[in-house]
Amino acid sequence: MYKIRLAEQTNDPGPFNKLRDDISEFRVTYFGNQIRLLAFWDKSDHRNVLVLVTHGFIKKVDKVPGNEIERAINIREKYFKDKIQDYD
Repeated sequence: MYKIRLAEQTNDPGPFNKLRDDISEFRVTYFGNQIRLLAFWDKSDHRNVLVLVTHGFIKKVDKVPGNEIERAINIREKYFKDKIQDYD
């Protein structure tokens, strides 16, 4: 939570690494485990920016597994599709 609050307070996207298709990775080490949170931004409000975390996992290899990125992409697409339908 410390790193998330720090990023929020300083408006610094530094802890986030862009992966692909507007999905970013937030890295945290907790009790020796490398935890990864995948996230995306919703800037549609033009006043407030939301950072939405799709899911997290314990990283066991150097590269983020493709299936984890695909999962985040699918969640992002569903989020924006549902958001558009809510406005209709």
